[in-house]
Amino acid sequence: MTLASQPFSFDTPGSMLVEWGGAARIGALLRGWFTQRNLLIVTDRFLHENGLLGPALDSLKAEGFAVTVFDSVVADPPEHVLMACIEQGKAAGADIVLGLGGGSSMDIAKLAAVMLVSEQPLAELYGIGKVQGSRVPLVQVPTTAGTGSEVTNITILTTGETTKMGIVAPQLYADRVLLDAELTVGLPRTQTAATGIDAMVHAIEAFTSRHRKNPLSDLFAREALRLMAANLLPACEDGTNRAAREAMLLGSNLAGQAFSNSPVAAVHALAYPLGGHYHLPHGLTNALMLGPVLRFNMAAAAPLYAELADVVLGPSETGVQARSADFVAFMQDLMDRSGAPLRLRDVDVPEADLPMLASDAMLQSRLLVNNPIDVTEADALELYRAAY
Repeated sequence: MTLASQPFSFDTPGSMLVEWGGAARIGALLRGWFTQRNLLIVTDRFLHENGLLGPALDSLKAEGFAVTVFDSVVADPPEHVLMACIEQGKAAGADIVLGLGGGSSMDIAKLAAVMLVSEQPLAELYGIGKVQGSRVPLVQVPTTAGTGSEVTNITILTTGETTKMGIVAPQLYADRVLLDAELTVGLPRTQTAATGIDAMVHAIEAFTSRHRKNPLSDLFAREALRLMAANLLPACEDGTNRAAREAMLLGSNLAGQAFSNSPVAAVHALAYPLGGHYHLPHGLTNALMLGPVLRFNMAAAAPLYAELADVVLGPSETGVQARSADFVAFMQDLMDRSGAPLRLRDVDVPEADLPMLASDAMLQSRLLVNNPIDVTEADALELYRAAY
């Protein structure tokens, strides 16, 4: 790729602060950033009921913010959760939104910031670039090192019993992002592994995406993968390891910026039906499908995988095909050692459902078009079988 022959754009949130313990002074930060004082926090019940919001809430109230907490976000949030959030925010007169939690909370926060002031029906927002007008100020604070949702312009909602649809628009980029790795310290090993692998999938798929891959997305993807490959196991083995937690959160963030500009592909397309049908966490479903898709994509992506092998293993004179195989083997070993579930059977996916999952995966055309190699329904079925 040469800059002269390949124009590209790169979009990301307005400003980012990286600070250990920053959430405990979020009130002072927001007071300095914005004039609005009627705050809607979008989070989940676990974080709220276990007191993890305590320092942030104390800081906000000390700085004079009127705070409304919406804590009904669930994994793979359905439309009714979003609508309940907007109703609560409007009733409170919210004029600023803070997403504090995992990817689902931050996804709901993005649309809440838009729909608090927009008259557009939700049904008109699905797709790319359909959002009109502006929104209230939006701040994102992740509590997991995985989704990178704090720096993406994408929200995914569950729209039926099992189906998901995406909304992609520049208005969904946050005004400010706070990365406070101290918030990730309490994450259990299995969740640390699954969310970390999710972020690594983002970096890998951004680097190999067939569309919109560019020098900046490549730069972010490589550095994200370097950070996470070196720190995933230390973070899993000692959840209080500050250096590892900080590296994982920054790596996840960089991967989010990469895939927001160079979109993800088949791993995500195959993961979505698993989340929709069995309510498995998004990071886990990506981890379950990564190995089979990496091996499938080697036919087209070997040169790119070879480059990533140098990132995670160091330089080598090995040929492209062997080096690509080294990368796939490295990722498989990392997943094996992380403690994340390895097979679909390990998470109680019925083997008889695999054809249905393959059919559903074909609905994710927005993602499949980015894969380095075309994926047919027959291919999808074989990939599910390989993951089983």
